[in-house]
Amino acid sequence: MDLDFSDDYIVKGKFYISKADTEYNGQLTKDEGKKMLATEKSKLHELQEKLYADGSQSLLVVLQAMDAAGKDSLIEHVFGGVNPQGCEVHSFKSPSSKEYSHGFLWRHYIALPEKGKIGIFNRSHYESVLVCKVHPEYNLNEKVWDSVSDFDEEFWENRYESIRNFEKHLTQNGTKIIKIFLNVSKEEQKNRFLDRIDEQEKNWKKS
Repeated sequence: MDLDFSDDYIVKGKFYISKADTEYNGQLTKDEGKKMLATEKSKLHELQEKLYADGSQSLLVVLQAMDAAGKDSLIEHVFGGVNPQGCEVHSFKSPSSKEYSHGFLWRHYIALPEKGKIGIFNRSHYESVLVCKVHPEYNLNEKVWDSVSDFDEEFWENRYESIRNFEKHLTQNGTKIIKIFLNVSKEEQKNRFLDRIDEQEKNWKKS
């Protein structure tokens, strides 16, 4: 099977999520997708062995998405075939009191993959400029500012700059970063939430 439509999923230039088609499938049937996934997982396993043997670079996969978009499933289906000794997943929940006592990027620094290994961020360092921008009061736990009114545009611009510098530092020191956003429509997200009520193995995710 010689299909390659990866360019359709790569963001180049300006991007508006409201214009992104959540139903696009690359003209691929489910059976074709399963066969392609098996082939690509085999390639990924071989490349991981080379990455580990070389030991001079690392790979960081950053996953971002709304709830129920499929981050856990992606990790299971795509990375299920790699050597677990060379791949580590970090799921970032609400920061702990210890994490709040450091800079907002600290917990991401200590979770970075070693050279020769693959690291996967389930949610990411972008949370601090996504959910926290909608709910800036969360940042008050960092104990640097007194009130929500302190979070002006300059504050967010400084955070964007910190993230850019963080990623630039990583790439300059041998870490390849691949960022993946899983896009799902609000209607599909609602359906998946409702399905979780009836699926015993996923019922714990519903709150």
